[in-house]
Amino acid sequence: MKRTTLLKLWPLHYDRNLSTVIRLRMEPGRLIEVKAAAGYTDADYAQHIMQLKKRLPHENFTVLIEKPFVVVGDGTSQEVRRRSENTIRWAVSKLKQDYFKKDPLHLIDIWLFKDKESYDKHTKAIWKEEPGTPFGYYSSRHRALVMNISTGGGTLVHEIVHPFIESNFPDCPSWFNEGLASLYEQCGESRGKIVGYTNWRLEGLKKAIAQDAVPPFQELCSTTTREFYDDDRGTNYAQARYLCYYLQQRGLLRTYYRAFVRNADADPTGYKTLQKTLGVDDMEVFQKRWQTWSASLKFR
Repeated sequence: MKRTTLLKLWPLHYDRNLSTVIRLRMEPGRLIEVKAAAGYTDADYAQHIMQLKKRLPHENFTVLIEKPFVVVGDGTSQEVRRRSENTIRWAVSKLKQDYFKKDPLHLIDIWLFKDKESYDKHTKAIWKEEPGTPFGYYSSRHRALVMNISTGGGTLVHEIVHPFIESNFPDCPSWFNEGLASLYEQCGESRGKIVGYTNWRLEGLKKAIAQDAVPPFQELCSTTTREFYDDDRGTNYAQARYLCYYLQQRGLLRTYYRAFVRNADADPTGYKTLQKTLGVDDMEVFQKRWQTWSASLKFR
């Protein structure tokens, strides 16, 4: 504040050229060191929402805090709240319980667009881009999960996994990032734990197995990000998902995740850790056994 402004605002003026100052004696006390709050504070959320509301396409959006996310939806307020509490809160609680100690690195908005028309229209208006999927996606650049929620909550749970992987396992290869996330795009709860079920990706995996088109696990684990997404993407997703499903069904998935994170410097692809977790010496024999098991699964 400028001195002239301070003098103008000073309330104790009894003379044009004099200002009155009252001195108050402060008794010395014990200084208490206050530690900075971990993560984002309520004030951070309040400031974020103030800025967010300026960007809303229209006033018929419901905005809710569902830590560590902010939920924005243009369905009815009751529907947005139901998704927030029953899907997002549940998934975050269960994923943190089993895998993730750290919240996402940034404040992330979850946009729940009520239908395809809203999803396409607002994605283009807000971020100047066309959605690459009819279901939804996570954008690290925009710090947003963008959902066509009319397609169901499976993709929403899938995409929630990604910002948690980003903060807890930043060097995670794409095969496991997508394998774990896609495991939970069809999920529920058993004995207090989140569990993935068989889903629509099973048909593509069975077809690839029948055509002898499933690559060795060492090849899958060694794929770069571009190779995973660009080279036979459907088979890569399905193989990664049902490897995670196999580990889950054997009670090994959480053990594998923790070992992978711990050993990532020495084993960045996770292949050696996978072999050790499975307790197998010959991965070729294991793959044949896994393919037979996968081919016997049913999509319920």
